[in-house]
Amino acid sequence: MNNQTKKEKLKAPQGAIKSPEEILVEEVIADFKNRQSQRKNLERGWQLNMNFLRGNQYCDLNSVGEIEEDANQYFWQQKRVFNYVAPTIETRLAKLSRTRPALAVRAASQEEADINSAKLASSILFSVAETQDLDAILSEATMWSETCGTAFYKIVWDSASGKRVGVTENGENILEGDVKVISVSPFEIYPYSLYVEKLEEQPSIIHAKALPVQDIALLYGVELVGKDLNDFGVTPNFLVNNTRLSAAEKTENNCGFELVIERYSRPNLQNPNGRLTVVAGKTLLFDGELPYLNGEGEDRTYPFVKQTCLPVAGSFFGLSVIDRLIPVQRAYNAVKNRKHEFLNRISMGSIAVEDGSVDCEELAEDGFAPGKIIVYRQGGKAPEMLALGSVPAEFSEEEESLQQEFAKISGTGELSQRASGFTGVTSATGLQLIIEQDDARLNNSYQQIKRALKQIGKHILRIYRQFASDLRLMKCAGDKGELKLFYFKGSDISSDDVVLEADTDANLLPAQKRNVIYELIDRGLFNDDKGVLSETAKGKILEYLGYGGFGYKRDISRMHADRAGEENIALKSGEVGVKDYDDHAVHIEEHTAFLLSEKLSLEEEERVRLHILNHKNKLKEDKN
Repeated sequence: MNNQTKKEKLKAPQGAIKSPEEILVEEVIADFKNRQSQRKNLERGWQLNMNFLRGNQYCDLNSVGEIEEDANQYFWQQKRVFNYVAPTIETRLAKLSRTRPALAVRAASQEEADINSAKLASSILFSVAETQDLDAILSEATMWSETCGTAFYKIVWDSASGKRVGVTENGENILEGDVKVISVSPFEIYPYSLYVEKLEEQPSIIHAKALPVQDIALLYGVELVGKDLNDFGVTPNFLVNNTRLSAAEKTENNCGFELVIERYSRPNLQNPNGRLTVVAGKTLLFDGELPYLNGEGEDRTYPFVKQTCLPVAGSFFGLSVIDRLIPVQRAYNAVKNRKHEFLNRISMGSIAVEDGSVDCEELAEDGFAPGKIIVYRQGGKAPEMLALGSVPAEFSEEEESLQQEFAKISGTGELSQRASGFTGVTSATGLQLIIEQDDARLNNSYQQIKRALKQIGKHILRIYRQFASDLRLMKCAGDKGELKLFYFKGSDISSDDVVLEADTDANLLPAQKRNVIYELIDRGLFNDDKGVLSETAKGKILEYLGYGGFGYKRDISRMHADRAGEENIALKSGEVGVKDYDDHAVHIEEHTAFLLSEKLSLEEEERVRLHILNHKNKLKEDKN
């Protein structure tokens, strides 16, 4: 028996050995589920914020961390919503939308090549901002950060976009590809640790999103069976007016999706170029190194930029203003509802009747209608209305106090809302200081948006430098608002030190910006060496004031300077003649600056020196 038992055990089928791909897929899915469970409480807080923003304010987190509706203590209690959160967030978004200074690139040095590279990079950023509608993307991400506390941008290279450069043998278009900037909600990002503040310091980042199986097939060439969108647990299933999708609606509208998990791992000793693993369902779609050279010094890093509303020390995700407004909103709803209940009691009244003297059911149904005949028992006491007095003044005082608290917490205090507090302020300077104090409370959020904007600009330039290997044509607005076309290759982008143009004016209102310009004009700061306002300065001022069309005039000096810049490049390879129509003074200045800033060989330096000498001789002849 023992020998027979042993033989049976030897013949029994062993468990199938898993392939390395299957092990990797299971490890990524287990990692994602672990991060999902760790972040559950944060997600419920975001969902609660979204409920309050949309007006479903009679809900709260229960003991197990799920959102549930609040029940009435009495059937007659009113539960109306007086949504102050929504207009407060809308006001913050309107103020934060003013932080849209143009992106520009700072030259690495005063050399002509670096200056031209910086100009090219600035033109690329202007063009991408228009084609990608960067303002709309920033607004969408800012809405997420204001609601949930954090938002993300994903900057990638989309090979299926851009201009057509050819056709394959199968008749499919070959596109040159282009940069794509995507706004990503915090629900889709899962960090390695919730307690590491900087995104760059996270060992790994997971981006999980439910995509249609058709899109997955186009991106990765893998056919998958779709599931119901609500089965993944990654979409914000928050209550809105206490309604949910029915089973039929779920099946009809949301089937055909699969959860795509992208895990980005930071470069380390084991993976010097980092690692990107993409899993959908139980299928490995991609496993390789990080695709983008988007870090400092062409290092590979995450294609994400983080933006927070209010940074929190020791936390990856930021804090939303709504988190602070929820207790005030609950108190405000309670005060308004109790006040209206009191008004209803006063207007409708409460009736006192002697037991058995009247038909209480009839009286409860009709009340004391005008002209109604009240029949009561002979010898009984007639029904009477109880005197309830007036609404206590404490209701109005608390209501006003809560409104001021909304403005104080959110940093959106308007003069029209608090005019009674400024009766002693009569000067324009005093009112301006009050406005600046209100705007100062938004400065932290301003700085987060500007920091994210600069990081986006750096990612865009570095990705173009990596993937734009062939000559590309782009267009942007010129100095006078005209269409400007330019060619470039990725190797032409040597400067990627992005700065914000007019950064100091980012928080100023349009009227305040105009006043600053007028003051600078009055003090002569735009005048040239002769004390005259040049045509170039006039055009720039009118353009900044929003009237660029009125100042359209050819800037001859600027054109001569641009022509001298082209001659500087040509002088590196050969002789360049001096034209009779040249503005020799402008050319001498531009060529001298080129000679002082550029590192030239002795032969190149001699050519530039002789060219400057020819301009000086021509200038002397013209004067004589």
